[in-house]
Amino acid sequence: MGSATLHRHFPSRRSLLEVVFRDRVEALCSRAREHAERSSPGDALLAWLRDLNTYAAASRGLAASLLHDGRDADLLHHNESCRAAITAAAAELLHRAQQAGTVRPDVRAEDLLALVNAISLVTEHHDDDARANRLLDIAIDGIRPPR
Repeated sequence: MGSATLHRHFPSRRSLLEVVFRDRVEALCSRAREHAERSSPGDALLAWLRDLNTYAAASRGLAASLLHDGRDADLLHHNESCRAAITAAAAELLHRAQQAGTVRPDVRAEDLLALVNAISLVTEHHDDDARANRLLDIAIDGIRPPR
């Protein structure tokens, strides 16, 4: 695609980034529905949290490479429609898992999103995806009900 075509469809770099991130969020939310259809409620939530963990790491890297000069850095933090879609997907999976008794009743969707975000921030300068997954596994153990 030529530069002129790109600029006709996306008048600014920000508009291009918004489409990229919206498409990725839609795919992530679609994965939540797929997990819900194919897995038990607890397994669906845990599988999707792993997807979210991978998405967070990939988005961080994509954002860093595209926003290297600091312009549009608020894009990831202020896109309410993407945040709402991710929160809704998490809330639905969480509700199902809580109804099944596999997740503590006091856990909120926002808690899970904060945990994944924190893991993403802590592992930001590490190329080791295994560390992010290990931290997520530790967090997952914390959301299970006591036995």
